Amino acid sequence: MRLFVALDLPASLSDSVADAQALFSDADGLRYTNPAQAHITLNFLGETPTDQLRHVTDAVETAIDESGVEPFDASLGGLGAFPSLDYIRVIWAGVHDGADEMTRVHDALDPELAALGFDPDERDFSPHLTLARMNDARSKNYVRDILEEEAPEIGSFRVREVRIKKSELTSEGPNYETVARCSL
Repeated sequence: MRLFVALDLPASLSDSVADAQALFSDADGLRYTNPAQAHITLNFLGETPTDQLRHVTDAVETAIDESGVEPFDASLGGLGAFPSLDYIRVIWAGVHDGADEMTRVHDALDPELAALGFDPDERDFSPHLTLARMNDARSKNYVRDILEEEAPEIGSFRVREVRIKKSELTSEGPNYETVARCSL
């Protein structure tokens, strides 16, 4: 199964996520994430044997303990792009409050998951909510203008747990299912 570790947004923020995505409604070449499945990815694990799930869950629980992070408030807003405004592949909303806590959990996860054979994250971790992926550059200038001019507020939520999620790729886009929950 294809796994990742994430923080789910509450359903109450789905409309705000959709409103932020609507800013790009006239852009061509974008694939939007499903607002009802909105999450912040802490670590992507990839294909994982089913019998490894208990070990992954134990590693996540250990990492949470080692991070010292307890339940916290997070807020999302503003826009940006990865890898840059000149070459846009991902359009995201940023994390304001809670970014330090998310980074501490991510940083604690890397060595625990590496001990299980997962590759450590080679990129600098930047907590974010993916709004869309850009398939091609047809609307790059239009998208860049919105990114530079708009700063929507998505909202705030309380983070109480980290979830291990399974991703199933379908022709309509990915479906996510929580397979384990680890309390902060």
